Amino acid sequence: MSDIRHPDPSTTAVLRADLAAAGYTADAVRAAWGPRADDAIGRGLLAPARRALAGRSDALPVLCRTLFLGDAAHAADLDRALPTAGVAGLVRLGIVRVEGGTATPLVLLRPQDYTDAAGSGWWWIVSDLDEAALGGALPTGHVLGVGGASLTLAGLQLDTPARRVLDVGTGCGIQALRARRSASSVVATDVSERALRFTLLNAALNDVDGIEVRHGSLFEPVAGEEFDRVVSNPPFVITPRVAGVPEYEYRDAGFAGDDLVAAFVSGVGEVLAPGGTAQLLGNWEYREGQDGLDRVREWVAASAHPLDAWIVEREQLDPLAYAELWVRDGGTAPGSPDYARLIDAWLADFAARGVTAVGFGYLLLRRTPIGMPPLARYERVTQPVPGALGPHLGAALAAWDRLGLLDDDGLAEATAVVASDVTEARHHRPGAEEPSVIELRQGAGFGRVLNVDPALAALVGACDGDLPLGVLIDAIADLLEVDAAALRADLLPRVRELAFTGFLRVV
Repeated sequence: MSDIRHPDPSTTAVLRADLAAAGYTADAVRAAWGPRADDAIGRGLLAPARRALAGRSDALPVLCRTLFLGDAAHAADLDRALPTAGVAGLVRLGIVRVEGGTATPLVLLRPQDYTDAAGSGWWWIVSDLDEAALGGALPTGHVLGVGGASLTLAGLQLDTPARRVLDVGTGCGIQALRARRSASSVVATDVSERALRFTLLNAALNDVDGIEVRHGSLFEPVAGEEFDRVVSNPPFVITPRVAGVPEYEYRDAGFAGDDLVAAFVSGVGEVLAPGGTAQLLGNWEYREGQDGLDRVREWVAASAHPLDAWIVEREQLDPLAYAELWVRDGGTAPGSPDYARLIDAWLADFAARGVTAVGFGYLLLRRTPIGMPPLARYERVTQPVPGALGPHLGAALAAWDRLGLLDDDGLAEATAVVASDVTEARHHRPGAEEPSVIELRQGAGFGRVLNVDPALAALVGACDGDLPLGVLIDAIADLLEVDAAALRADLLPRVRELAFTGFLRVV
């Protein structure tokens, strides 16, 4: 493994300029080897990309092979590709080693696109050589690059301004970089000193200031401090605590079962400022006779400070599927000598606790603002999500707060507008005049599809911001020949739900 050094500002500055001059961006890399090779890379197969780049010695292919794929290169080719930093600069930063005119990568340095409310761009992210580059199992001290989970959390991050943000378990620092775009300062913590050095290098390489690193577990490095926001892609993977099972720092913090996520949820209130939010990814166990989401409720209730909770379970895996996922993730392939042994260790561990399934999802927690009704929403949302959820989550919290100030009379006096991404679909049985199913479909947010009755469909269809909701409901009651007070009592709670989930915007 590489010995990542404390970044030298002058070296990172010239390397950054060289990478930009070479056009080493995510789009350019994908174009260099083509869509088929790019798809293969996503599956851990590098050979198609190597063939596409073979025989080319201009700057971009050299950087692609060396820094993206992890292949050795002629030092002279790298010197030409990076004319100012040169191979010597890469050596100073611990990115390559040079022997006999050959430069061997010690890490990967890959471009990564980002898009948020402030705009779009890219970062260059340094991380350890992955399984494909190593050609085998990962070392336990591996510092992970940008993967699916980290991209998911980056897309979940709220984009409203914040003063101080805490990134727990920062790894290569991707969440800290993302948080810094909307925060004045970020404290990034990790139990791995190497991970903290990667974070510092990535911040320097991308010319991002205001990121401080601290060593330690969970909230120990920031005891007594408060933050407006906490983000974490913690090492939540449930791992057997038995000899012979690798403990990868990037995914395993040494806790039994789902105790790490429990400790995070029950303890994060101590470092949240009033009204501050925490966002993380996590696993929770389903045990015989106990629903997994009910376990999360218990963790929230154990907080020393009242917490709002919006927990979204995205998938469930049975114990065997979960074990296979994480054994393969560590680089142990089916059919290899250790595969069956490791799978059995996971299954025995689950059986000892009566685990029947493992849930995975998103956790949004908030230290409940004084005087506001608590939010307690635990749901399963398994359909594909159209895009980044950060703006949607922020809008939902804002809607919850606005609606919390309105009783039903106040809500009836307000107006509402249908969100621009909402469409309606009506399904009729052959020959029927009236629809048997009316659906409201959401093109953004969680992409929800709701079955609604004619009264609610009529109300949503009339919400153009002109007339108050109470007036609209009364008119619909006249049309349907039903009691107006009863219809208000039925529809106004559902209006609150539609406003929270993003179908309506209450003005």
